[in-house]
Amino acid sequence: MESIQGLVEHIVYHNEENGYTVFSIMSQGKEIPCVGTAMSLDEGEYLRLNGEYTEHPVYGRQFKVSSMTVMEPEDVYSIERYLGSGAVKGIGPALAARIVRKFKEETFRVIESEPERLAEVKGISERKAQEIYLQFHEKQDMRQAMMFLGKYGISTALSLRIYRQYGEETYKIIRENPYRLAEDMNGIGFKLADEIARKAGVGEHSEFRIRSALIYMLQLGGLSGHTYLPRDLLLQKTAEMLQVAQELVEIQLENLQMERRVIIRPVGETQAVYAASDYYLELETAGMLCRLNRSYEVDLPEAGRMLDRIEKNEEIRLDEHQREAILEAAGRGVLIMTGGPGTGKTTTINAMIRYFEYEGLEIRLAAPTGRAAKRMSEACGREACTIHRLLEVSVSGDGDQDLRGRFDRNEENPLEADLIIIDEVSMVDIYLMHALLKAVVVGTRLILVGDVNQLPSVGPGNVLRDMLTSGAFPSVVLTRIFRQALESDIIRNAHLINEGRQITLDNKSRDFFCLKRYQVQDILGVMVLLVRDKLPAYVGAKPEEIQVLTPMRKGELGVERLNVVLQQYLNPPAPDKKEKEFHGGILREGDKVMQIRNNYQLEWEVMGKYNIPVETGTGIFNGDMGVVREISHFAETVVVAFDENRMVNYSFKQLEELELAYAITIHKSQGSEYPAVILPVLTGPQLLFNRNLLYTAVTRARKCVAIVGDEQTIARMIENERQQKRYTSLSLRITEMQ
Repeated sequence: MESIQGLVEHIVYHNEENGYTVFSIMSQGKEIPCVGTAMSLDEGEYLRLNGEYTEHPVYGRQFKVSSMTVMEPEDVYSIERYLGSGAVKGIGPALAARIVRKFKEETFRVIESEPERLAEVKGISERKAQEIYLQFHEKQDMRQAMMFLGKYGISTALSLRIYRQYGEETYKIIRENPYRLAEDMNGIGFKLADEIARKAGVGEHSEFRIRSALIYMLQLGGLSGHTYLPRDLLLQKTAEMLQVAQELVEIQLENLQMERRVIIRPVGETQAVYAASDYYLELETAGMLCRLNRSYEVDLPEAGRMLDRIEKNEEIRLDEHQREAILEAAGRGVLIMTGGPGTGKTTTINAMIRYFEYEGLEIRLAAPTGRAAKRMSEACGREACTIHRLLEVSVSGDGDQDLRGRFDRNEENPLEADLIIIDEVSMVDIYLMHALLKAVVVGTRLILVGDVNQLPSVGPGNVLRDMLTSGAFPSVVLTRIFRQALESDIIRNAHLINEGRQITLDNKSRDFFCLKRYQVQDILGVMVLLVRDKLPAYVGAKPEEIQVLTPMRKGELGVERLNVVLQQYLNPPAPDKKEKEFHGGILREGDKVMQIRNNYQLEWEVMGKYNIPVETGTGIFNGDMGVVREISHFAETVVVAFDENRMVNYSFKQLEELELAYAITIHKSQGSEYPAVILPVLTGPQLLFNRNLLYTAVTRARKCVAIVGDEQTIARMIENERQQKRYTSLSLRITEMQ
């Protein structure tokens, strides 16, 4: 660690949100480029910097700042330089010179202690003297807060956020209850608040600490898909994490219950503990579903004749289950239609659309992801959109990027539709279903289509399975695999996997292969050969359209390692390709990337002839995939082209929202379909390597599945029915309302 000090000569760049600053200081007659986090930096300030010299590949030698201290300027030149820099509003270079000429080394003392004396300087009224004093004091207050928070190991960027949130109350909160940070501020979790509390001397048995830990454990449960946790499990896990007696945790759980911050209700033999918001989310979702589930009169003979006409006009043949689904849709407010690949879900949806078009109904189609919506549009021949776009996700002015979003369509501004069909419902979590139902008025028919054997949603809840379990809504299961679908070994094997029956891996198939390899390096080599050289021509696709799917993020065959390897072979360095440091690696023009969180504020454009925008919009969502088109170090932006040629400009600071996507997890592939899927499989945890996961991976492929690895692992996955249990109670809430 080195230390330098000097005057801030020039501020090259400053990010108001996170404080990242590029500046130079004049130290011992030399100008030194510096980079670091500084919330309230002005030209002319005198700093002491701690850090180290680094060599940047583009900008050369610079001082990387780890901490900085603002020091009082030591001479009249430095004082004048600081005041004249614009650091204090209302003082320019000429006025700064007059003030320093008058008060010399006493200038700062006069501003702080005798601000009325500033009126002795020509050009300063008593009112202006007071304004200068307030400006000067505000900067001093912020600097003191920064230094105070810095003592607890809080970064400068986070310190500014905390100070902006609490102002002068910051000191009291840090000393008495730092756990409020985790409750009030996005991005500050229990772990960070606990570390701050430890440094602030808050006791391990503090009631604030235990309460915050209980809320944190419920939040962790949500990240694993749960809407509640069993009481005994919650108490045990919280006590273990905090290393305190379980009796102390129990007391604070009761206090949280009395404050209505948690709700405790029986679910079977279990006492279920919910974060209050999650309990009411399930309760309201159940209520809205039950209200929609009304009956309508249907003239069955006339409906049958209409279906006959549809069959004739569309040149299709509906089986009894498909006809039943359409008649149920006509007679009920809510219908669930499920079925595996090749069972005619798309044909049934199209026939439904024709049926209700004859009735003159207004129809809307949607799916959870952009790729799923695109597939639905292509299959149905009419516009489908994401559920987010259907609900008209709004852009908040406060930078909020909550997973749940904010929607302009709601109970006060409902959707204008008589029939809404949602595809890939297995992907819909409780938050999104709740938002959708708020925008659907009673009298609108809601048809939910999905495959209950796919992986459940990434977010909390198990909506599709819970609705089916409740038995409250009409449901039709399509089971017949149509003859054309049976010609595909992908579909045939998918059904065998789902039934727990072993599949033949003799490589006599035209669309389902298993290339047996038992060493990681061999698997990697075959995988690269398939993506780059073999499969594109075989399935008539570009290499970037071939998708590698893997069960894991970590490990030798996990997403992180595979992306490094695939990038090296599929998009190697070239003189004409710009690069940017990225997640500890490199982002390169031409790279395949994926958005990894919902961002409702990102603006996109579809460019037409002469590079003129023909369509604009906002919102790029978790799982959206694109290609890096341009990297500009001058503008500090990256341009990514997403599906439907939507172009998005990311600032360098927003790149944390992207990751390489040559390989993605099977969970992230839900709702998507690819010309060919490559599945590298060797070993992995039993809870993860299960039938459900393999079935989901196989059904993502349209033309070809290539498994590379150990066939015995595939056999064990088919035998393994174990899935991680989800603690959800939507089914119970629906049943209670019947």
